[in-house]
Amino acid sequence: MPPETYYRPDLARAHHVGYAFHADRCAPGILRLLEPVLARGGTVLELGAGSGHLTRHLLGAGHRVVATDASDAMIDLLTAGLGEACDTGALDARRVTLPHDPLPPCDAVVSVGHVLSYLDSEAEVRTGLAAAADALRPGGVLAVDLCAPDYHEAQDMSVARSRAGDDWLVVTRYSRPDPGRFVRHITTFTLEADGRWRRDDEDHTNVLVDPEALRHVLDRHGVTATVARGFGAETLPPGLVTLVGTARS
Repeated sequence: MPPETYYRPDLARAHHVGYAFHADRCAPGILRLLEPVLARGGTVLELGAGSGHLTRHLLGAGHRVVATDASDAMIDLLTAGLGEACDTGALDARRVTLPHDPLPPCDAVVSVGHVLSYLDSEAEVRTGLAAAADALRPGGVLAVDLCAPDYHEAQDMSVARSRAGDDWLVVTRYSRPDPGRFVRHITTFTLEADGRWRRDDEDHTNVLVDPEALRHVLDRHGVTATVARGFGAETLPPGLVTLVGTARS
């Protein structure tokens, strides 16, 4: 997908200031999974890092991180907020568009916010996940979340949802054009300096894929994985599942 498709500057900023809760919820479990990686000084590859909410937790724990995203606006926010880590070499932030951009070798692949589900088709999700598995060194850890086929059942598609700050408002409506896709119709309002509100609209499509089928993709690419509803004790919202695995030697 073109880098402008998702998370243009207005929505990226609203997401940065108002939507840290999912990364905060996932971080403790992911950090526990990554303890062996930290002990050997390995590198963590973060897919869909956004503006850096999970990245901040990873850096705070002492990890070296390659943080990637397909949105230029998100990468700009990430580097603005975590520039010191870039300067010290603890953080390498770069734009990567899955599933075809090359991924660097790493000792862990992590992703929250069902990043792979944003790809255009089930085939692309499989390709992206296979690329992540191939990037792992032996013994490396994989921990990602995804939208399961029942994700739409957890959403009330008859009502819009909203979240607001002092100078931004995000309104989200939902649709399901076919059994394998779930769409968020997102309108962002941003308060300009002259007191007027600027509007921008984005449609975010998520592919719903059977996680057991993806687990078999990982197995064919040398990663033994399990399917769960969280990264540890913290259970994720209904419809989100996790794949957690280890790369075989």
